[in-house]
Formats: sequence, structure tokens, C-alpha cells
Amino acid sequence: MAALRGLPWFAKVYLVAVIGTAFGLLVHGVAGNGRIEQLEWSTLLVLALLFLVCESMPTLLSVRQAAVSVSFSAALAAVVLTGPEGAALVGMTAVLSVRPGLPLVKRLFNGAQFALCGYVAGWVYESLLGRPAGVPGVGGGGGVEFSDLIVPFAGAAAVFVPLNFVLIALVLAATGQADQVPLRGLAQFMVSYLGYATFGLLIAGLWTTVNSIAAVLVLIPLFVARWAFGQYLAQQRSYDATIAALCQAVETKDYYTRGHCTRVSRASGMIAEEIGMGSERLRAIRYAGMLHDVGKLGVPTKVLQKEGPLTEEEFAAIQLHPMRGLEIVRGIDFLDEAFAGIMHHHERQDGRGYPMGLAGDEIPEFARIIAVADAFDAMTSDRSYRNARSVEVATEELRKGAGAQFDPVMVNAFLRALDRQGWEPPCKVAAPPADAAETTTKDHDDPTAPIQVVSDVTTGTER
Repeated sequence: MAALRGLPWFAKVYLVAVIGTAFGLLVHGVAGNGRIEQLEWSTLLVLALLFLVCESMPTLLSVRQAAVSVSFSAALAAVVLTGPEGAALVGMTAVLSVRPGLPLVKRLFNGAQFALCGYVAGWVYESLLGRPAGVPGVGGGGGVEFSDLIVPFAGAAAVFVPLNFVLIALVLAATGQADQVPLRGLAQFMVSYLGYATFGLLIAGLWTTVNSIAAVLVLIPLFVARWAFGQYLAQQRSYDATIAALCQAVETKDYYTRGHCTRVSRASGMIAEEIGMGSERLRAIRYAGMLHDVGKLGVPTKVLQKEGPLTEEEFAAIQLHPMRGLEIVRGIDFLDEAFAGIMHHHERQDGRGYPMGLAGDEIPEFARIIAVADAFDAMTSDRSYRNARSVEVATEELRKGAGAQFDPVMVNAFLRALDRQGWEPPCKVAAPPADAAETTTKDHDDPTAPIQVVSDVTTGTER
């Protein structure tokens, strides 16, 4: 238990409480009600082995040091076939997982939390009049119909899955990893897990027909489910790598805009969450924020980095960068609605923006979100021609521009999100190395420093 020494005291208390409660329930089952002695040990052994095989081969998640497995299906089958005590014993076998690098404390906690989930789920199953070992025989024998299992099993699964999530979320919070709790897309995650929980009912339903062979038969769809988890994660990582590579290419054009894409993505996500955007669109708006300036790759570097006023022709090249961005990413199918954000993020509410001069509700929602996030980060970041503005100054500029440049709904949503979540401005930018390219003296994203455009050598206007 040496690993406990470096943990906060409340984390130690929580871990000891969970582990102690689980072992206490098992001791009570042996010495108290004696129900463990009535278990069918051959059934229990097969289910425990099935649980252990699945638990030893999880799918890693993007959450740091976290993984998921479909082992809980075996624990839920144990709820039906062996009752609360048997389900707790099956869950406790997580202690024996052959996954490398698991410290003893983590093994004990994993086993304990699965045991608690199994015991509570078993109690719910029995409370809903489910009968342990009450699986209908061939032809519906045994006095139990298969349909009689569905409601008690659904209740057990509906308790097991959320309780499992809560116990793990609490240990992450107690050990200072609250930011690693996967709250985004939680509802979809829960629904998916409840779907996989039905494998437990499949195991139980097959048991009296093919007995322990049921476990072998169910291993196939369980590992297909595990493969699906892994494929989804690999796909998401591939998407993220594609986006990151494009962003890096954009930001090499200007020393002072490094990190801009990531921050615009974060701010766009804050606005989208505030207005209640769903998980799939939330992912898309973050991608759009990351890639909103990808069209700069099609703008000559000498134009982006030119000091002083731009000519009409040079400013036209700047105005075309959203359309060039769309051309660059058009073939990336997973971006979906993000295309609209990339194409129209420089439109204005009053119709004076570019590239198409859209106004008001003509501007796609994604573009109205990114416009606010883009301007805010530009103002709160260092540029070669000025130091970063404070968050207070930037938010005041957003208020001034609401209704003319920005959608007031998106401005207000962002201000609410800032009040609740705060904003950490980027680190101070050091002077670029001597061999770095020149940096732009104006920024088309910054509403406080409009670009100067000249039609001839004596006349100038601001855009």
C-alpha cells in the first residue's frame, strides 16, 4: 500500500472506504447470511474467468491512464445466475487482472468497486422480483419465463453502469484528476455502455441451454465490442492528428499566432456548450475552431507578413482565405458542419464582412460562434505591433461590436462561459529568433487594429 503515501488524505480515506466496504460485504456473505455457501461454484468459476479475460484486455481511452472493458457484462450475468454475493465475487476478480503496471492499490480499488457495483445491482435485481439462478429452462421450464428477467435485469444494469462511473469519477477527483473525468458526451457514453450490458442477459439466457459453453459463445461478440471501442478511439486520434498537422502548418507562417487555433477551438467549445449544442456538433465546432484559418496556407506569406497598409489586391488575397480554407479541407468528410464555420467566420452581422457579405441569421451558427472566439483570442494575445489586451478590455470590445460585427447571442453566451470557467491568456511571447521571418504588423482577426488598405500611394482606408 506504499502508493497511498503520496495521495491527499481524502483520497486515502475514499480508497480505504471503498475497499473496506467491498471486503466487508463479502465477509458478511460468508459469516453473516451464509448465501455464499449456496452458490454454484462451477458457474461462478466460469463467469469469473470470463470477467477476468475481458478485464485483462481493456481498450485504452484518450483520458489519461484510463481504460474501458466489457467485463461488466459477465458481472451482470452473475447477478442473474448467482445473486448479489456471486456478482460481488466475480467483480472482485479484477484484483487478479494480468494487465501490466497496475499497482496493488489500483488493483484493490478496481476489484472493490466492481464488487460493490455487482452487489448493489444484485440487490436491485432481487428487489424487482428477479430470482437468482432463475433462468428459464429449455422450452420455458423452471416456472420462469425469459420475459420475467428483462425488467429486473434492466434495473440492475441501470444501477451498475452509473455507479461504476461515479466510483471512478470520485477517485479521479480525489486524486487531483477531476479534469480527466469524461463528462463531455456522458449521456452517449452511458447509453453505449447500457447497450453492451445486454450481453450479460445473453449469457444468462444461454446458460441453461448450453451451460458453460455460453461464456465461450459470448466471448465473440464481447471482443467484437472491444474491437469497436478500439476502432472508435483510433479513428478519433487519427482525426485529431490530421487537424493538428494542418494547424501546425498554418501557425508556422506567423511566429506570434502559435497556439491561436487551439485557443479559438477552446473558446468556440465554451460558447457551444453554453448554448446547449449536442456532443456531435460540439466536436465539429472544435474542429472548425482549430481549422478556421487554414486558408492562410493559400495566401502569400509576403502579404500576411507585410508591414504597413495593404494594396487592394493584397487585401483581396486576405479576404479570399476563408474560401481557400474550404478548398483545402473540402475532402475531409468528418468535418461536416465545420465547413460552414471555416468559410464564413469573417462575416459580420451588419453584412460588411467577407467573403460573401452575409448578414444576421444568414450567417451559419458555427461561423457566428467562431467570429467571437477568434476576435477574443486575437485581442488577448501578444502581437508584434502591441502587447496582449486584458480579458476585461477584450470583453468590452466584444460588447461594443455586438449587433454590428458579432452576434449578440454568441457574445452573451461567451461572457457567461467566461464568468463561470474563466480564461487563461497565453504566455507572454518572447521576441522571435533573429533568423525568424518577419511578423505581420496588423491582424485581420483583431477588431481593435483594422487593416489599412490603400488604392493608390496617397489614399488610404481602414477595413
